Amino acid sequence: MSAIEWVKKIYIYLFSAIGLIVVIIGSVQLINLGLKAWIFTKADNYYNYPMPVSSPDKGQVVQQPDQKAIDEYQQNNLTSQRQREAANAIAMIIVGAPLFLYHWRLARKQA
Repeated sequence: MSAIEWVKKIYIYLFSAIGLIVVIIGSVQLINLGLKAWIFTKADNYYNYPMPVSSPDKGQVVQQPDQKAIDEYQQNNLTSQRQREAANAIAMIIVGAPLFLYHWRLARKQA
């Protein structure tokens, strides 16, 4: 077997492995997101305890935003974070699956 054939074989198997790894990582991220969204619903909860802010001029305590506004902000932040994670995971699967399948088929043809 010539050196060029070895390089081709290494290239094909390497990119098959890379594609498979990307698909696995994307799938794990989607499963993780699904588990946090539907089963472990408190896994994404972060509790912020707002500290009172004093005014630099008079030393008086400035009124904090109400709890409803804080909860709404946290919910919006959680939703946007989940959407970013889902988009990232789906993109990895969309890129990794064809990469793996194409190179794996080439490897099977050569074998």
